[in-house]
Amino acid sequence: MMFYGHGMGAGGWILMLLTVALLATLVVVVIVRPLTGHDTTPPAPRDPAADAERVLADRLARGDIDTTEYEQRLHALRAARR
Repeated sequence: MMFYGHGMGAGGWILMLLTVALLATLVVVVIVRPLTGHDTTPPAPRDPAADAERVLADRLARGDIDTTEYEQRLHALRAARR
């Protein structure tokens, strides 16, 4: 008297299998993939002129060049960029 029917049948098993597959995919996409470092955005292109100006400023800060030489080289870099 306690049992009605014969289990969930083939449709229930297929639905359960699809649900488990969907949950496993969701776990991989949401949790595992960001932790592995897969970044889909390409790196930003580097600006060589900005890098050159940064190196020039570093040389001035270290005392390798004086302010007059810094300004001359900075002016030359910016003029070459145009």
